[in-house]
Amino acid sequence: MLMLIRLRQNQPLQPTLLQFIPPAILSTSFVENVLGQLFASHSNGLKALEFFKFSLQGLQFHPSSDALEKTLHILARMRYFDKAWELLEEIRKTHPALLKLKSMSIMLSKIAKYKSYEETLEAFRRMECDIFVGRKFGADEFNVLIKAFCTQRQMKEARSVFRKMHERFSPNTKTMNILLLGFKESGDVTSVELFCHEMAKRGFKPDSITYNIRMDAYCKKGRFVDGLRLLEEMERRNCIPTIETITTLIHGAGLVRNTSKARQLFDEIPLRNLVPDSGAYNALISSLVRSEDINSALSLMDEMVEKNIEHDSVTYHTIFLGLMRSRSIEAVIELYHKMTERNFVPKSTTVVMLMKYFCQNSQLDLSLSLWRYLLNKGYCPHSHALDILITALCSRGLVQVAFECSKQLLERGRHMSEASFLMLERQTGNIDQLKKLDQMIKKLQTVLPPSRGHAKGISSSKVIE
Repeated sequence: MLMLIRLRQNQPLQPTLLQFIPPAILSTSFVENVLGQLFASHSNGLKALEFFKFSLQGLQFHPSSDALEKTLHILARMRYFDKAWELLEEIRKTHPALLKLKSMSIMLSKIAKYKSYEETLEAFRRMECDIFVGRKFGADEFNVLIKAFCTQRQMKEARSVFRKMHERFSPNTKTMNILLLGFKESGDVTSVELFCHEMAKRGFKPDSITYNIRMDAYCKKGRFVDGLRLLEEMERRNCIPTIETITTLIHGAGLVRNTSKARQLFDEIPLRNLVPDSGAYNALISSLVRSEDINSALSLMDEMVEKNIEHDSVTYHTIFLGLMRSRSIEAVIELYHKMTERNFVPKSTTVVMLMKYFCQNSQLDLSLSLWRYLLNKGYCPHSHALDILITALCSRGLVQVAFECSKQLLERGRHMSEASFLMLERQTGNIDQLKKLDQMIKKLQTVLPPSRGHAKGISSSKVIE
């Protein structure tokens, strides 16, 4: 299904869908899974939109908010804001029950990222007046707007919105925590402390989330003792610590390389009537890796399996880092094979790290294995991973394989970098092959304009005339 959608980048999708998808199989989970794969593989947003609209035609199909939100996310990420607004208008008329706060959050956060302060406020107004018609906007909607700016670390804008609109929307503790989190993510501990005083002046009582944010701010600045002081303050005020609280402190202990305290906090989790999750395990694993105790970290991975706690992206990334620093390449390869046997797909940062490590250690077969594994799973690797792979392939004279990998990236709707294109241009004597790649680049540009650093094709070349 994903390949059919990708192969028709510049052709109408609906005739193909009608041919290959019987209306009877259009279940909610099927549509959500396809859109989820399209999102993860950075596929063409317009094709995702076509697929979602096609699904709405199924007589027995009940569309979900999740499917709408995935489609909006794909469109907004690719800056197809006009298409996203058109979709919202259509859903307002045909399936208004699908419109949730998450739809609004997706749109506003991307508009805040790519457009101006004024345009973001106008988008909020448009949501209120044109999309969520009949819904009285209050603190929840206000929080979405505030979070859009905080997520982009635009704290000046977030404060401006708060001051301008707080009287109308009556902010709650969640509003204040969103702002506090924004200051924390900006790395400004002083602003965190000042805003805590402002919260108190406005009559807001701190909750466990407030304390967790403050602890994390201190811990990330190496002020672990201040984090522990806040834990004591929580307990004095009968504000019950959560698993997130303890996880934050375990991570903080690891940052200052106090492994014994990290272990103590972890061991206290059941004594606090809490249940350790992957986040808590990851925090302790990170602490152990920082202290170069990779054996204990690996034992914790095994313990997670025994307790049916899933390894996530952070688990694998942290352990891979530890193995690369302290063990032989065989240990890294062993974990890589275990990861793929479990059908786990790592995030882009881990993919790039592994690709670089394998190439630097003359394990080009493993680099290609990772590339093909991701493609077979329906994921499109990041262009930086392709840059590393092409450099390694060309240095070994495997230019044809480098061309094939480049085509696979472009077929999946992701731009390759100008640096990779120029390297292929310098390495190859096959003009026809280069022109074919150029055509694919130009075709992709018609549906997804390139950004800075993306390949523009042969027209930018000084070699071919």
